[in-house]
Amino acid sequence: MKTKKLTEALERVEAWPADIQNELAEFAIELDTGLKGGEYEPTPEELAGIDRGLRAAAEGRFATDSQVEAVFAKFRGR
Repeated sequence: MKTKKLTEALERVEAWPADIQNELAEFAIELDTGLKGGEYEPTPEELAGIDRGLRAAAEGRFATDSQVEAVFAKFRGR
């Protein structure tokens, strides 16, 4: 059974480019795996990003409060 909101979303998705539809499908499959208690397997790109973040943290490279606020302000305005 699909909810009305999901049905509406899927109708809109049909107009998206195929590569974006595939990204959404991958995300949905990840959600489904989580709901079934399966373990999430990060992609090599995600693992590389995690490694970069851990290295940056170990080196003490963090955004300042003003940098973080500037990013939030940028996206709040949208």
